[in-house]
Amino acid sequence: MIIRKLFKFENAHIVRGCSTVKCRSSIHGHSYKVELLFASNFLDNGQMVYDFGLMKQNMKDLVESFDHAIALWRDDNPEFVHDMKKHSARWVELPVSPSAEQFSRVIFVMIDKLLSLTSTINGEKEVKMHSVIVHETDTGYAQCFSADAYSKNMGKIKLEEIIFSRQVLNDFTDKELFEKIKRGEKFLNPESV
Repeated sequence: MIIRKLFKFENAHIVRGCSTVKCRSSIHGHSYKVELLFASNFLDNGQMVYDFGLMKQNMKDLVESFDHAIALWRDDNPEFVHDMKKHSARWVELPVSPSAEQFSRVIFVMIDKLLSLTSTINGEKEVKMHSVIVHETDTGYAQCFSADAYSKNMGKIKLEEIIFSRQVLNDFTDKELFEKIKRGEKFLNPESV
């Protein structure tokens, strides 16, 4: 069975090297919709794959870290990256260009790692990331599966190479969330949200 949770965020970026002149040469923004899809062949004690309420915690913080921020590609012009960081409190530096395709991969890797570190308490069993869909517009989206997320052909995504601005980190419920994920610390789903 597959379940889906929808999140939304507003983000600005430049996608260098793309075909569209406006897209590759001007900062612009999108109202993103992100679908997290999870799969399991089992139901928990509440007859659910995974309680949607549990996703309102750390998963929500990770996805919403991009909200009202500028996404920067670390390999872009160093002067541009420096100036964007200087003039924006909310930014995320990525090891890949911030296209919808790469956003779907980055989010998949972050959520998949968090899910693998989360100990469940209500009989959840073998819950896996099925895919992540990132809608950049109403008519266009990218969908990432596990093989895509960890594909070397599409650019390696290491959590250590994703850098959040201080303001983004301060907005997390758990200020150390991303550092804990990178260190591989275990998380426990609470009994009640």
